[in-house]
Amino acid sequence: MQSARQLIDHAKTMIRPKWDEIEDIKLANQARVLAAFQEHHVSEYHFAGSTGYGYNDSGREAIEALYAQIFGGEAALVRPQLVSGTHAIATCLAALLEPGDELISLTGAPYDTLQQVIGIKGDLPQSLVRQGISYKEVPLDESGRWDRKGILSTLSPAAKMVMIQRSRGYSWRPALSIDDIGAMVSLVKEISPEIIIFVDNCYGEFVETLEPCHVGADLIAGSLIKNPGGGLVAGGGYAVGAAHLIDRVADRMTAPGLGSKLGPTFGLNRWILQGLWMAPHVVGEALAGAVLAARVMEDLGYAVSPRWNEVRGDIVQAVMMSTEEELLAFCQGVQAASPIDSFVQPVPGDMPGYEDPVIMAGGTFIQGSSIELSADGPLRAPYTAYLQGGLCKEHVELALRQVLESLVSKAQAPA
Repeated sequence: MQSARQLIDHAKTMIRPKWDEIEDIKLANQARVLAAFQEHHVSEYHFAGSTGYGYNDSGREAIEALYAQIFGGEAALVRPQLVSGTHAIATCLAALLEPGDELISLTGAPYDTLQQVIGIKGDLPQSLVRQGISYKEVPLDESGRWDRKGILSTLSPAAKMVMIQRSRGYSWRPALSIDDIGAMVSLVKEISPEIIIFVDNCYGEFVETLEPCHVGADLIAGSLIKNPGGGLVAGGGYAVGAAHLIDRVADRMTAPGLGSKLGPTFGLNRWILQGLWMAPHVVGEALAGAVLAARVMEDLGYAVSPRWNEVRGDIVQAVMMSTEEELLAFCQGVQAASPIDSFVQPVPGDMPGYEDPVIMAGGTFIQGSSIELSADGPLRAPYTAYLQGGLCKEHVELALRQVLESLVSKAQAPA
């Protein structure tokens, strides 16, 4: 049997053309980011932060102008006060939906943490459903892709907003490409030009050379400890889109009438700017690592999604394990290869927003960072490990060695 290094070396040889494609994407995205920094005359004085109310924070204003331009919107809100991607998304939904409005998910059930926000699960008094907002979803088709006929039969001019989840979440379905999102936007606008098209952009930033707003989405949101933070930002979230929508989201985040004019940045501006500058490269490294992981695990007989040579819409690599024990071994192997807390063995536990126990591995410099290498999965069948991130592809390669050793050790352990 081949050693872990031999398997990985063979995979690296086979995936070289895909890595070359990723280099082209990195270069195009880096050029777009560089042009925005130059056009907005970003300077060292923008690194200074603010305290208290955060009035007249020129660095914050530059950051939001950059995000708007780079992600194809009219305006942006980029704040450390948004504690996660879920918080950013929930703020957008709460800002734009009122009692009597209808929200439709075009990509089936949303990610676990959003289900309680909407009110699909649980009975929280602040959920959208409890606030009088109706909800529908269009199931994905049998292959896990968006369903044109289902959208046509569900969507009506009365709907206020449609939501598109770009990434796969904890599901065995392909992430959406920008071409997919553009086609969905065109279809929806044909039926109802006034409807708000909102995209959960988590895990998808800089994976391709365009973003959802470039193909007609009205609003997107995500997390700064995922792709756009470049592995440097300690926390926060963002929203980008039409200016009148961002104004409403800002009023919801702070208070009506205060909006985006307030919000201290606590000395974080340099990190947010430098993270955004690094993001195209870092995301490319994560993609290269995901392609390698896909090829190695598929060569070992595991089902993977996406396959190494398929189009990617996010940085997540799903690997279907045979048993709960293999899922645990996979995640424990990633943890053992981490720079932080490598000596800790992750075990399943309850997590806010999730119904099933979740095992989470990630010895990251920033707690919960999904652009740093991590692996997780809910303890439910099919037992699927979701690998994401990697600030450099070399770390992913080293982690794969550890994962293979962990799987072998688990297989050889006495019952």
